[in-house]
Amino acid sequence: MDPRFNLFDNELAAKFGKRFANTSMVIGQSPLPKSTQALVSLRASQINGCGFCTDMHTKDAAAAGETAVRLHLVAAWREATVFTDAERAALALTEEGTRIADAHVGVSDETWAQVRKHYDDDQTAALLCLVALINAANRLNVMVRTPAGSYQPGMFDTLVS
Repeated sequence: MDPRFNLFDNELAAKFGKRFANTSMVIGQSPLPKSTQALVSLRASQINGCGFCTDMHTKDAAAAGETAVRLHLVAAWREATVFTDAERAALALTEEGTRIADAHVGVSDETWAQVRKHYDDDQTAALLCLVALINAANRLNVMVRTPAGSYQPGMFDTLVS
């Protein structure tokens, strides 16, 4: 598959991509556990059908030590026993925040209560920002049909300044 548009070859899109990467760095340096960040990014990417981001977040998580079992079960996290209650709250928020147009309530009060039970203010802020950011990345890549499969862990590290 060929992309419709190469975001990295366009000067404006490349500038945006650098700012986007810097925004991601803020979340990466937050107190939200790295494993939770990886699971959230992967789950939103799966929901949005973003092959490129699914490829990237799966490979980055594996390179960071995430187990294959957990990565394979993210799409079926409700039935899996390998996720903590805190991770389950983050995954529920991710699904509800990603599918916000599918339900008139957006994020349910029950999910919000679980998030607040397991995450402090800074972690909650990072989680909210991450869900918003990964959804934006998914949409960009889906719109231009960025192909999946060739991502190598860390290949965008030079974008961050």
